[in-house]
Amino acid sequence: MSYEVKSLNEECGVFGIWGHPDAARVTYFGLHSLQHRGQEGAGIVSNHEGKLNGYRGLGLLSEVFKDDRSLTALNGESAIGHVRYATAGNGSVDNIQPFLFKFYDSSCGLAHNGNLTNAKSLRKELEKDGAIFHSNSDTEILMHLIRRSKKETFIEQLKEGLRTVKGGFAYLLMTETAMIAALDPNAFRPLSIGQMKNGAYVIASETCALEVIGAAFIRDVGPGEVIIIDDNGYKVETYTDDTQYSICSMEYIYFARPDSNIAGVNVHTARKNMGKRLAIEAPVEADMVVGVPNSSLSAASGYAEASGIPYEMGLVKNQYIARTFIQPTQELREQGVRMKLSAVRGVVEGKRVVMVDDSIVRGTTSRRIVQLLKDAGAKEVHVRIASPPLKFPCFYGIDIQTRKELIAANHSVSEIEQLITADSLSFLSEQGLIDAIGLNYDAPYSGLCMAYFNGDYPTPLYDYETTYRKSLKDKISFV
Repeated sequence: MSYEVKSLNEECGVFGIWGHPDAARVTYFGLHSLQHRGQEGAGIVSNHEGKLNGYRGLGLLSEVFKDDRSLTALNGESAIGHVRYATAGNGSVDNIQPFLFKFYDSSCGLAHNGNLTNAKSLRKELEKDGAIFHSNSDTEILMHLIRRSKKETFIEQLKEGLRTVKGGFAYLLMTETAMIAALDPNAFRPLSIGQMKNGAYVIASETCALEVIGAAFIRDVGPGEVIIIDDNGYKVETYTDDTQYSICSMEYIYFARPDSNIAGVNVHTARKNMGKRLAIEAPVEADMVVGVPNSSLSAASGYAEASGIPYEMGLVKNQYIARTFIQPTQELREQGVRMKLSAVRGVVEGKRVVMVDDSIVRGTTSRRIVQLLKDAGAKEVHVRIASPPLKFPCFYGIDIQTRKELIAANHSVSEIEQLITADSLSFLSEQGLIDAIGLNYDAPYSGLCMAYFNGDYPTPLYDYETTYRKSLKDKISFV
């Protein structure tokens, strides 16, 4: 088991640029700002006057492109890139994106953020028709659907493929003549368009990537939209009118960077509002508020502000420890947690501490952090979680696809409180979360996907239906 400070992982991030003389290098910088969305592998496909070239590898972006020659070789005026965390498909280099397809009549690069819920059945159908897959990632399915289509133009072939795949997807494609972005009908995953001062257009999973390269935000890609960018500019088309905003609530709670905006809402502001609402819903007498670095700091500051309890830096994260720390013995695992996170004894000793975190997944990390604070002399530790209890799996691009992984699936709040040895425990309510984010779309839950908390999935689950029904019967234990 991986004993991480966090146990949730988003599938990946995509970035693309059209019309820049050093496109691959700009893409590198854009991907670097999206590294939090995937650390398993990275790749870039460049386009130089219609000739596509690619490079990809396992590891962090800086490791994949540690030899500058690999980046320099990707010359061209346009490029797309990808950072990966695997949910569908294993960790081999064959699954690292963008995929580069070279056919007898054309070439195409393809990158994908999300997870298809009908991938298994589509792959089976395509293989029966003679399709050969080079990876076990669900991303490759779209290209097979495009090549199988009888439609006349590439865009119409793409639209037909997009109507066939189901689930959560933000696609980025590079053809010989255009860069194309497409978003699923629910806009589960964020995708934004920007423009640099030289006129180059940019597509990115998060707006923080636009800021890093100095691009001005133009608009978000909407559900069911296809964005076509070429030398004439960009145009917006749709492949379906059957759309409904169901933006992943975990993007606001945990995944996205605090300096990103999603659907016009700043992530830091949303998290701070969650903390404020949590202070109103779950007050407690205490001496200080402490946030768990890094994604919970915004919520902790909101809780402190609304409660009037001072905010203190009672926990410090070592920024130079690798993301996953796996050791064979309990003693070494505990040491791994202490290497990643330290309690500040001089701050918390003898004090009643409100520990604010963004979520509880398995509960093991929460218990260890509570213990860290108590070992450092904290008199009381009151845990406040700036999201509702995670009770249901996700099938749209997050690495939780069974209730076995979720402590809240089979334990009450009072039971979890005892298991993590907290003096008290409270979660933000579902309505509190919705109000704190404040999307206000004319859609269920104001345009958020809340399935993790209440099991109300915005789409059919297709291939995962049987898995999900089985998971409802599974019993879990605290480990």
